[in-house]
Amino acid sequence: MPSKLSKINFFWFSFLLSLALLACAQQPAPNLDEQLQAVIQEQAITHLGPEPPQDPALVALGQALYFDKILSGNRDIACATCHHPQENSGDDLPVSIGTGGAGLGDTRQIGYGRSFIPRNAPEVFNRGAAEWHTMFWDNRVMVDGDGCFITPAGDQLPAGLTSALAAQAMFPVTSADEMRGAPGDLDVFGQPNELVLIDGTDFPAVWQALMARLLAVPEYKALFQAAYPSVAPSDLGFEHAANAIAAFEIAAYSFYHTPWYRYLDGDEAALSADAKAGALLFFGDAGCNRCHSGPLFTDQQPHNLAVPQVGPGKGVEAPLDYGRFRETGDPADKYAFRTPPLHNVTISGPWMHDGAFKTLEAVIIHHLNPAKSLRSYNPVDHLPASLRDTFQDDPALLDEMLSSVDPALPPSRPLTDAEIQQLIAFLAALTDPAATRDMAYMVPTAVPSGLSVDNTSAGSANN
Repeated sequence: MPSKLSKINFFWFSFLLSLALLACAQQPAPNLDEQLQAVIQEQAITHLGPEPPQDPALVALGQALYFDKILSGNRDIACATCHHPQENSGDDLPVSIGTGGAGLGDTRQIGYGRSFIPRNAPEVFNRGAAEWHTMFWDNRVMVDGDGCFITPAGDQLPAGLTSALAAQAMFPVTSADEMRGAPGDLDVFGQPNELVLIDGTDFPAVWQALMARLLAVPEYKALFQAAYPSVAPSDLGFEHAANAIAAFEIAAYSFYHTPWYRYLDGDEAALSADAKAGALLFFGDAGCNRCHSGPLFTDQQPHNLAVPQVGPGKGVEAPLDYGRFRETGDPADKYAFRTPPLHNVTISGPWMHDGAFKTLEAVIIHHLNPAKSLRSYNPVDHLPASLRDTFQDDPALLDEMLSSVDPALPPSRPLTDAEIQQLIAFLAALTDPAATRDMAYMVPTAVPSGLSVDNTSAGSANN
């Protein structure tokens, strides 16, 4: 039997343990702000700085070019058609409709005998930030560590481009489906499309032909002279036009004054409790910041998430789209696409490289369980009728895609429905309120060519 002394010692031990547990219970747990501030400090989370100011003359030229259909072979589509300010700098379609189409946004109709563009038209918010060194879903335009451009044009790319964004602007005009047109096409005036007579791989010839068009318009000659007063007209190339388009995009689409940034700057009231809880998940258990990292909320790297394959597909693999693999030939890059940025993400749907998901909730659920999401994908829930039959549901294909899903998926633990909504609340805090307002002020009433200007009231009717 235990001694009397042992009983006394056990009593005091139990009493002291109870006091300790009671003290711990009474100690308040760190509140959401304390937890989030600790994460911010630990991960050194910062925000984008202001983008560099742009020369007003360059912006004026870029605005005209951005909205002018003169840059398309058939004079029927502009940069703005697929990246329109009144469509949140995109086109509100899963995959885009290029030359030959009619209308704007989700009312746009594909032209007779035409194909959809293989991929979703990404938003162009904040693409002038210094951190950007890749463009396109497959990173086919990049800036390497030495500041040199890696593009489909290779050595044919002219010198003088000022950014990855400007380099990107060189290529949609060369794409037959997007802007250049197809053999036999006539323009909106019934005249032959001279751009389609040029070999699509002869990039300099396409760019030179476009400059000939532009400089034949007196108002463009004046705009180029104002933007480049020290460059002789004979020395102007399409790189000067691309730099101007980039300048306009930077001036027009810099929207980063978000509630999240106000919070980072010390305004604890800028975020709701749900948004704060969502931020803790984003930078913690949900693991979103493994890929959506840095001030841009993207690592700019390709990842295979086994996203449902919809749309026409790309290249010889159509109706499939092999993503980054098409550029590198590396099997590890098959079905991999660049991590999208998340600024203003709540207004940038539909989401993923082919617009496969109609809601952010579906996007998050896919990240949580790619296999279940892919195998149960219902195109009726997410796609317009014209694209539903393009979903590639062959079981062998699904198995292949899932066999190389990025190991960053899924998160470290399952998330509840309430936690998914908290993540969405945080994503909403990454949207600049100014980006949700009507951006009709960006749309010019006319362009130098005299061609029609796309807007939500007039659509894209041609002259």
